[in-house]
Amino acid sequence: MKQLNVGLLGIGTVGGGTYTVLTRNAAEITRRTGVAINVVQVADKNIELAKKVTSGNVDITDDAFATVSNPNVDVVVELIGGYGLSKQLVLKAIENGKHVVTANKALLALHGNEIFAAAQAKGVIVAFEAAVAGGIPIIKALREGLGANKIEWVAGIINGTTNFILTEMREKGLAYQDVIGEAQRLGYAEADPTFDVEGIDAAHKLTIMSAIAFGMPMKFEQAYTEGITKLQQTDMQYAEELGYRVKLLGITKRTEKGVELRVHPTLISEKRLIANVNGAMNAVVVKGDAVGPTLYYGAGAGAEPTASAVVADLMDVARLSSASVEQRVPYLAFQPNSVADLPVLPISEINSAYYLRLRARDKPGVLAGVTKILADKNISIDAMLQKEPADNESEADIVILTHVTVEKNMDAGIAEIEALPAIVGKLVKIRMEELGR
Repeated sequence: MKQLNVGLLGIGTVGGGTYTVLTRNAAEITRRTGVAINVVQVADKNIELAKKVTSGNVDITDDAFATVSNPNVDVVVELIGGYGLSKQLVLKAIENGKHVVTANKALLALHGNEIFAAAQAKGVIVAFEAAVAGGIPIIKALREGLGANKIEWVAGIINGTTNFILTEMREKGLAYQDVIGEAQRLGYAEADPTFDVEGIDAAHKLTIMSAIAFGMPMKFEQAYTEGITKLQQTDMQYAEELGYRVKLLGITKRTEKGVELRVHPTLISEKRLIANVNGAMNAVVVKGDAVGPTLYYGAGAGAEPTASAVVADLMDVARLSSASVEQRVPYLAFQPNSVADLPVLPISEINSAYYLRLRARDKPGVLAGVTKILADKNISIDAMLQKEPADNESEADIVILTHVTVEKNMDAGIAEIEALPAIVGKLVKIRMEELGR
């Protein structure tokens, strides 16, 4: 029987899960692939942990470069994270003619173009299903399952930490600062949660999906990111009253002017399935011209859900390693000479509907002034919610939902509205998406 020898870099949460799934399901994996996939070496600075996880059944080293240069290793599984050392290791593995499996979204979003070019030149496989949405097979869906479609847009809840926080805020009426501590206690958020709550992690994943969906290079540096730290409980309650939920979405769309690539809080109708994805779960909606909208849901993180994707990649390597480069699915779904350097639109040029909340003094003519400014900017109103002033107060909230417009027009209108004498403070603006067509 054929054998595929694996060198595992990192035996932490995902690495340990990968080793467990590979060993526990070895017979099933071999039945599916006709190849015995064996871990022959583990590299980790924590030698004792590696010995404990593997029960001493494989060779252990604290030198990852020894693993990527080991002549007995056919495929390197990179699970150490980051994008400094991991980049050196992946490129060295490729240089040594080894296939690579990685769950490292940051590495690919920032250096994927270089890594894929090196792998193409060397004729080796780079597989990365686990880099986006954990155990959800969204990369395979985009690269293969929807290959007959012209992908129009992709939108997803692709960060479990922020989805957990927003779910707690909505269901329990808590403020962001009250929830973040609980998320950290439960292990959903890191001690420094910046990458999650500011949308950077989601932007890494969105960059990868956008490149595959539209056949373009990775362009993380051009992605727009806006996190959830400034979201207020008031706006989540008003959204609920109007039939919407607030989610942190990664959205990429193909337009005539270029590609939208953006991560930000978004209002979605509660009637949409994705609006009802709660807790730490992930979900991605992909719209193809032939198939229409399709939804992919599941665990976006965790030891075995992520390991499920890593092992599936290893199974693909086992099946395809002997095939010629021309017979393999290209890294970014499109043939390398057909990858197009599509422009990414600045956030000012994107098209969206909007939720606006303004605080206004309770006096005649205020609403007329606001609606005139919006009309002058060719922004039409879809719905409006006007709150009565609280007892002994002379100010009230007005909530406006608009139809789709260009963001720069919306921003110009907001600036004029904020300048009105009757408007108190800054407006709140949250983008809205239909995601149904």
